[in-house]
Amino acid sequence: MNLMIDGRAIVASPGQSLLDLVRALGMDEKRMSERPLAAKIAGEVFTLNYIPVREQDISAERPSMRRAMAASGGEIRLLRYRDNAGKEAYIRTAQFAIFLALRQLWPEAVTKMNCTIGASVYMKVEGAADFSVAKLKERVQELVREDIPLLRRRVPLQDALEHFRADGQTDKARLLSWRIADYFDEYAYGDFADYYYGEMMPSTGYLMVWDIREAEDGFLFVYPDDKDPDVVAHYLDSPNFFNVFAESERWCQLMECETVADLNDLTVSGRIRELIRVNEALHEKRYSQVADMVCERGAKAVMLAGPSSSGKTTSANRLATQLRVHCRKPILMSLDDYYIDRDRIAPGPDGKLDLEHINTIDTELFREDMAKLLRGEEVELPSFNFKTGRREWHGHKLRLHPDSVIIVEGLHGLNPMMLPENVDKNMIFRLYVSPLLPLNLDNHNRIPTSYLRLLRRIVRDYETRGSSVQHTLSMWESVQRGEKRWIFPFQENADVIFNSSTLYELAVLKKHIFPLLTAVQPEDECYDEVRNIVKILNFIIEAEVDDEIPPTSLVREFIGGNSFYRK
Repeated sequence: MNLMIDGRAIVASPGQSLLDLVRALGMDEKRMSERPLAAKIAGEVFTLNYIPVREQDISAERPSMRRAMAASGGEIRLLRYRDNAGKEAYIRTAQFAIFLALRQLWPEAVTKMNCTIGASVYMKVEGAADFSVAKLKERVQELVREDIPLLRRRVPLQDALEHFRADGQTDKARLLSWRIADYFDEYAYGDFADYYYGEMMPSTGYLMVWDIREAEDGFLFVYPDDKDPDVVAHYLDSPNFFNVFAESERWCQLMECETVADLNDLTVSGRIRELIRVNEALHEKRYSQVADMVCERGAKAVMLAGPSSSGKTTSANRLATQLRVHCRKPILMSLDDYYIDRDRIAPGPDGKLDLEHINTIDTELFREDMAKLLRGEEVELPSFNFKTGRREWHGHKLRLHPDSVIIVEGLHGLNPMMLPENVDKNMIFRLYVSPLLPLNLDNHNRIPTSYLRLLRRIVRDYETRGSSVQHTLSMWESVQRGEKRWIFPFQENADVIFNSSTLYELAVLKKHIFPLLTAVQPEDECYDEVRNIVKILNFIIEAEVDDEIPPTSLVREFIGGNSFYRK
């Protein structure tokens, strides 16, 4: 078969893997920044151990071509660490090596994927009395040197259930009990078997750049640097973020909802309604506490920031309600109104406008206006017209009264460039809002916080803007790049980090999003991203409980029925 791999032609013989072909072309670079880690064929991602032409395909009475190869016309794109799918393959391979090393060194221990902190993931270890990070690191290094091939195998579901129960991995057995298919794919080495819901690199020898660091009750696995994958990422301590996530995990335990299997049990039993009431009460209490802090400080402005689909608009309105309880007069403002005219924005190296760059905001005017407002002066506020792409002035003037509090919502709200000079910084309260979902699939598979935000955005874009799944996903990588550059580095600047996730949300979102996802075809460029979402949603039971969700809920911002949007 004639193939094109990254634009280079090669003839694939039956039984040759993609890795064989990559090596034959001399493309198996050893530097992490250049080394192929996986491949994309049509809309699907494949391991480099994938065989594009099998013996049975050409020996059959009617020769056939594998689906992805037929859809792509033989075009194959190699994925490297800078590609999201390449990085995910790296992370899954790291998980395999880590959990294998832990099993070999401390077979009685229970290790749980906990949360991502910058370019690292925190793992909590329980039941290992003599746990040593140095010992773990040495064993992982040995597994890398052994270069263990990572080949996926398919086993009957019942066999997998029995194996995990006998192995003491009851969390995984409980998850698989909700699986619809009668088989299970896994990676194995010796008596250790596991799966991480996506493709992996060809072998453990590909784990060339990483570090393991000490952490309370566990350790941190540090990934390669996103900008320079040939070096380990610089770790920045994030105590505020970590404490919020730890608090959320404690609430998971109290509400008996730590994994997807727990959520399904609550849905089937009907106790999910209680979960909703408690979760919503917890949010309301937290908004009340933030309002208390704003008033105790005597702040006159709240800078509210957060990544896409965090619930910033609902949070601003709910905080405003709580401030009114304190006899304050909240005023809602948006940093979007300080966008400069589109025709004044210089395009990036790719020729496109980076609308998430801080240079798209008139920071000088915002600082000037904010300083005047905080001094008690009157200011005429701009308004940005998104249809014309230009800033307009409509005579909207504002002067703060003694009991006024401005709530400024925007992407760059925590950036120091937004803070006015020569103003008492205590007059400005900084609030970071993000859905830090602590729910896990099982101990070895967490649900990324970005996953929940993506689901929210797909549903909202479809319901309110008529946008297709493909359109939303086509922008998501750019959105995430902007967040890494302009939001996440400043989250520790916040006075309060508000966790806007709800534990019941995935069970509610599923019915809104599943029909949209299953309509995406394998030849679509975004098919692999959709398939990864579906893999998780397949384990989740839909909950028909929309009537239990209050109209002021953060969830309503995405599924509809939010009372703050009513005129």
